[in-house]
Amino acid sequence: MINIPFLNNKSSITTRLLLFLVATTFHINAQELEKDEIDILLDDLFFNEQELVEDILNSFNTYNFLYSNISFNNNTFFSGRESGVNQFNIVPQLSYYSSSGFNVSVSGIYYETFNPNWDFTNISLGYYKAIGKEKLFHYNVGYTRYFYSNGWDTFTNSTDLSLGIRNKNKSLGTKFSVSYLFGKDQSFQIVSSSYANASLSRTKNYVLKFRPQISFLIAQQTIALAQLPLDTNLDLEYEYNDIFDLLNTQLNLPISLSTKSWDFELGYNINFPSPVESESNLDITSFFNLSIGYLIDLDKK
Repeated sequence: MINIPFLNNKSSITTRLLLFLVATTFHINAQELEKDEIDILLDDLFFNEQELVEDILNSFNTYNFLYSNISFNNNTFFSGRESGVNQFNIVPQLSYYSSSGFNVSVSGIYYETFNPNWDFTNISLGYYKAIGKEKLFHYNVGYTRYFYSNGWDTFTNSTDLSLGIRNKNKSLGTKFSVSYLFGKDQSFQIVSSSYANASLSRTKNYVLKFRPQISFLIAQQTIALAQLPLDTNLDLEYEYNDIFDLLNTQLNLPISLSTKSWDFELGYNINFPSPVESESNLDITSFFNLSIGYLIDLDKK
C-alpha cells in the first residue's frame, strides 16, 4: 500500500466552512455617553469571531435594541487555507439584545461560486453577563442551530462559551471562546483573541477607531489517508485520523467609523495557517472586509 495523505474532501471543506463562520464573532463597543444619549450606542461593530456584545452592554443599565449588519469579504479561506477558488462571500445578520442578558440572532453566508450559493442559515440564542463593579469581566453562553441548503447534517448544532476581560479604559482586551459542534459527527474548537483599541478621531457625532486584533484558532480536524494499492485494479481505501491542533493565526487590522446609528468598517486580514499532519509550506493568505451596520433603539421615544 502507498499512503497518500490529504484532507477529506467534502467533509473537510464543509467543516472548514463551519469553522470559518463559527470562528467569526461580533464585537460591540459603546462610547462613553450620557444615559439620555442611548441612540449613540456604537463605537465599533464588526463581524470577526463569535463573541457577542461587549462594552455596549456594560455602558447602560437598560437597553433593548436591534442591530442589522452585512459584511463583505473579497476572498474566502477555510481555516486560513486556500480553497482552490477565488470567491467573495457575504454575511448578513440581524440581532436583538436585551438588558436582561438575552440575545438572539439570525445570519447566513453566501458564496460567489458554490452551488448552492447560499450555504446555510443559522439561528443563535445566548445569555450575556458582565461581572464586577467595573464590568471588566464578561461571559456569554449560547446555542446555535445550522440549516444547510444542501441538507448536510454532519455539524448542525453548536454550544458556545466565551469569556472576556478588558482594562478600565477599554484600550486592551482578551477573549477566550470554546465551541462544541455536533450533529451526525462532533468536533471542538477554541478561539483566543487579543485586541488593542485606539481612537483616531472623536466628536459628539462620530468616532473613528483603529482596533488591531490577533486570533488563534485551535480545532479538531479530520485528515484522510488514501491507501493506493500496488494492484491498480483495486479501489482506493481511506484511513481517517482526527487531530486537535492550531489551524490558523489571523491578524485583523480594521478601521471603523460609528455615528449615532450607523457603523462602517474597512479591514485588512492576514492568515498564517499552521500545517497539520501531512500539510507543508502553506501560503500566507489575506483578504479585505467591508461591513455596514445599523442600530435601532427599541426604547427610544
